[in-house]
Amino acid sequence: MNEGPTVTMTECTSLQFVSPFAFEAMQKVDVVRLASLSDPELRLLLPCLVRMALCAPADQSQSWAQDKKLILRLLSGVEAVNSIVALLSVDFHALEQDASKEQQLRHKLGGGAGESILVSQLQHGLTLEFEHSDSPRRLRLVLSELLAIMNKVSDCSGEFFIKSSELFESPVYLEEAADVLCILQAELPSLLPIVDVAEALLHVRNGAWFLCLLVANVPDSFNEVCRGLIKNGERQDEESLGGRRRTDALCFLCKMNPSQALKVRGMVVEECHLPGLGVALTLDHTKNEVSEDGVTDLVCFVSGLLLGTNAKVRTWFGTFIRNGQQRKRETSSSVLWQMRRQLLLELTGILPTVRSTRIADEADAETEPHVSVYSGLKEEHVVKASALLRLYCALMGIAGLKPTEEEAEQLLQLMTSRPPATPAGVRFVSLSFCMLLAFSTLVSTPEQEQLMVVWLSWMIKEEAYFESTSGVSASFGEMLLLVAMYFHSNQLSAIIDLVCSTLGMKIVIKPSSLSRMKNIFTQEIFTEQVVTAHAVRVPVTSNLSANITGFLPIHCIYQLLRSRSFTKHKVSIKDWIYRQLCETSIPLHPQLLPLIDVYINSVLTPASKSNPEATNQPVTEQEILDIFQGVTGSDNTRLSQRFSITAQLLVLYYILSYEEALLANTKTLAAMQRKPKSYSASLMDQIPIKFLIRQAQGLQQELGGLHSALLRLLATNYPHLCIVDDWICEEEITGTGALLRRMLLTNNAKNHSPEQLQEAFSAVPVSHTQVMQILEHLTLLSASELIPYAEVLTSNMNQLLNAGVPRRILQTVNKLWMVLNTVMPRRLWVMTVNALQPSIKFVRQQKYTQNDLMIDPLIVLRCDHRVHRCPPLMDITLHMLNGYLLASKAYLSAHLKETAEQDRSSQNNTLGLVGQTDGPEVTREELKNALLAAQDSAAVQILLEICLPTEEEKAKGVNPDSLLRNVQSVITTSTPNKGMEEGEDNLLCNLREVQCLICCLLHQMYIADPNIAKLVHFQGYPCELLPLTVAGIPSMHICLDFIPELIAQPELEKQIFAIQLLSHLCIQYALPKSLSVARLAVNVMGTLLTVLTQAKRYAFFMPTLPSLVSFCRAFPPLYEDIMSLLIQIGQVCASDVATQTRDIDPIITRLQQIKEKPSVWSGICKVSSYKNGSRDTGSMDPDVQLCHCIESTIIEIINMSVSGI
Repeated sequence: MNEGPTVTMTECTSLQFVSPFAFEAMQKVDVVRLASLSDPELRLLLPCLVRMALCAPADQSQSWAQDKKLILRLLSGVEAVNSIVALLSVDFHALEQDASKEQQLRHKLGGGAGESILVSQLQHGLTLEFEHSDSPRRLRLVLSELLAIMNKVSDCSGEFFIKSSELFESPVYLEEAADVLCILQAELPSLLPIVDVAEALLHVRNGAWFLCLLVANVPDSFNEVCRGLIKNGERQDEESLGGRRRTDALCFLCKMNPSQALKVRGMVVEECHLPGLGVALTLDHTKNEVSEDGVTDLVCFVSGLLLGTNAKVRTWFGTFIRNGQQRKRETSSSVLWQMRRQLLLELTGILPTVRSTRIADEADAETEPHVSVYSGLKEEHVVKASALLRLYCALMGIAGLKPTEEEAEQLLQLMTSRPPATPAGVRFVSLSFCMLLAFSTLVSTPEQEQLMVVWLSWMIKEEAYFESTSGVSASFGEMLLLVAMYFHSNQLSAIIDLVCSTLGMKIVIKPSSLSRMKNIFTQEIFTEQVVTAHAVRVPVTSNLSANITGFLPIHCIYQLLRSRSFTKHKVSIKDWIYRQLCETSIPLHPQLLPLIDVYINSVLTPASKSNPEATNQPVTEQEILDIFQGVTGSDNTRLSQRFSITAQLLVLYYILSYEEALLANTKTLAAMQRKPKSYSASLMDQIPIKFLIRQAQGLQQELGGLHSALLRLLATNYPHLCIVDDWICEEEITGTGALLRRMLLTNNAKNHSPEQLQEAFSAVPVSHTQVMQILEHLTLLSASELIPYAEVLTSNMNQLLNAGVPRRILQTVNKLWMVLNTVMPRRLWVMTVNALQPSIKFVRQQKYTQNDLMIDPLIVLRCDHRVHRCPPLMDITLHMLNGYLLASKAYLSAHLKETAEQDRSSQNNTLGLVGQTDGPEVTREELKNALLAAQDSAAVQILLEICLPTEEEKAKGVNPDSLLRNVQSVITTSTPNKGMEEGEDNLLCNLREVQCLICCLLHQMYIADPNIAKLVHFQGYPCELLPLTVAGIPSMHICLDFIPELIAQPELEKQIFAIQLLSHLCIQYALPKSLSVARLAVNVMGTLLTVLTQAKRYAFFMPTLPSLVSFCRAFPPLYEDIMSLLIQIGQVCASDVATQTRDIDPIITRLQQIKEKPSVWSGICKVSSYKNGSRDTGSMDPDVQLCHCIESTIIEIINMSVSGI
């Protein structure tokens, strides 16, 4: 088996192959080139040329006619042409028929050698028979032999064999046999497909020579033949004789047509067959390359196979390397050996020529600074050296190559060489360093180990010079620091990940192999204290962004913070982190957020319980304020900003994360008796949080996860800055409409100053024109440009409450306020609340602060009472109220966490009971929830009270439910003109608009917390508001869940309110659930009838009887139950007054008749109802009044049912 390739190579050495020049001439049909060929070269191409000259051409052009004459002239002097002409004169149709019959016969006989139709009984051997035969018989002899081989190939089940055949082995008749073979394949292509013929020729001696001649005479079939041979080939060609013969045959073909060699190599990779062929073709191509200092094709090809994304190719080629080593075939005939030899030659070719491994010379070199025995790597060789290092890493780490002593020595020499200070040099040093970590077995002797230590020391010494000269921010110095820190913290897996990331490949590195390197780093080169002290002195990365790749100082600081090295060795890192945060830009570097998180942890949490003071210092408030100086202001804000938006957002993230972590760790810190400093509320008030979030929203792609992290922190700690309505409003402000308005912005609009706006407001009592014009111009400005006008706008809001101010001014002020709310909500709210305070003579107005309003949000509603009837300003007030209610919740939750441990410790000291330590905490939480519930319900009750008409409005005939009734009358009236006019007069009023705004806010509050709705309705409110709340608040249907509980309350007022509320809900929501609750209410009323005294009965049923009409209107199935209840109530009342002089039996009798025959009484009911309604009830007994009310209720129900309403 091992001698296979040698046999194949030697059996064809004496034969002449088709030259590349001749093949190209045949491929292009270049007659001039063909004429220049020698007779031996021309002899190999005669079959094709003769057929070309004799067969009728498809090309009838004059130029081909001339070329054909030249070909005939060329062939006229060659004697062998006559025999080929004779071969072409045979009846190929009859030959094909006989061949088909023979194939059928052989198939029937099972492929055995029996009677042959093509060739009758042979008198002599094949060679003599071939010599004595004429042309037809020669064709039959070769065809019979070829078909026999092809049949055996198809039946051999993949086992390779060598078919001994005199016809293809006799050197005397090789050319004649080749002529016959070429003619047969050309004339019988369907019987002899060229790929099958090529496959059969591999199984005979001289098969490669026959194959080249066959392809040379059919040059267009080159790619087809190569692809067929590769596709049918073995996955590992050097494993078998057949694979090696196939590889050699394809090599001969590629030598004949070198221009297609790389394409054939591509087929090899595509099919994952014959890896030795791919390497052999690459070696041939590399030898033919012009000698350059660049990376050779061999390095590129093998690197591409092992480092590409195709795992199948990687496994296939890795198997080739492993199998090649196992065979121990270190001879020149092994393709793997040739590849390794070529790579070693390339490696030694770029090594520095002057090199000494004697360590003593290093000391000598230090005495003479200008002389160094360590000559550097040439600049033109650095890129090639890096490519070679990565290739050897892939060969050893992925393909399992075991380097020889020579290879290991030369690799170590290359890795420890010193490149020039260029970006490529930095990359080379990083690769060398990682390769030393990955393959520590390359360092085997003490001399080599000392050489490595000297080289690492040189790296540390030259790191700053390399960074300054090469212009690369990510130098190998940071990688050294990082590896040293990993070694100190024993994070060997992190080192392995770092090595694989730098090398750009996933290789298996055993942690145990790093033990020697760990000792060198931690004991000889980098002690932990040296690492920490050195890291602080490393300059920050200027304009740090995600575009700067590699290992940076930030990676080192991050790891040192994680291992708490700074606190352990009392090294301050706060200033370095602050400087690095200031030196940032977009796109955001992914290591910044983890750095901030681990820094906050190191500030709050001590490194050990034994030393609670071992923490880092937090960033000071003044440093934070410096970052945000000039964030909002004039038009040239961005130009005047000292720090980038990235730095400001990162510091904002730091503050919010710090405060959140401080609250989360309150218990742990209290246990350690530590109280880290919290940032003051005044500092937070000076940071334009909402403005920065808006800036971040437009940079989400560049900021990575920072925007979402900020939103999470805001939603937790500042929920009033995350109101959904505000986000929707921002979309409108920053949308296309706003862009179009900006295009209309004129110089006049830009020229209005806040002072001019103040003068215009002062003139409002006299003229509205000027202030209206300025306000309209201000609507064209952006939110940040409006900030200087905020104080003037808010301070003059009180003037807008005076009578006669146009609605347009109020709406414009509302619009500008909403725009400002997107960038400066907290400061704007405080200014607005202070501006809208009621003006009382001789009483100094109190100036509220942000903290006051968070503690007591109801201050917002203690505004001038005129605001309650000014919808644009009421809209602003409700917006602020909603925000401060949310802010109060967050404030109280934070306050509870801050003071929880203090109160717990005081309780423990007072009580001295260990088992009761959880009691105060639970109580505090309940008290907080009760306070928040009382706060929300008070706000709702105040808002509901605002919906009631004032005394002045009542004098004008306005009441809350009339507004709703007017709406219904506008819809259902039969006289649309009159009804519409009356409806519009009542609906288009300030009270109605304010009611709509309040109902919208109450709907949001009920949806956010349904318990508020339950609490408010258990408290109760004027029943006059029920038509408004049920119709105006869409979420009122949730009241159906707790009305049964409300009816079950012992207080009569709550039961009355529940039934009245239910009656309106049934009309609004006629649902199955409403029907069941209404039936329950009717049953409860029947039960109460039996237990209530006379006074309470009167007080309960007089207001609730009208509700029964609504029940019947919504649910007709309740008609019978309700009528029975009414009769029962009347009977109870009659029994109570039976002893009195006034007899009401006629009323009871009439009620019974009405119930039994409603249709008869329907016409009389209306008249009687009017009579009863006009009767003076003031002097009647309560039971009599109740009976008359029952009669009116029954009549109304009957009228409703009869009229079909």
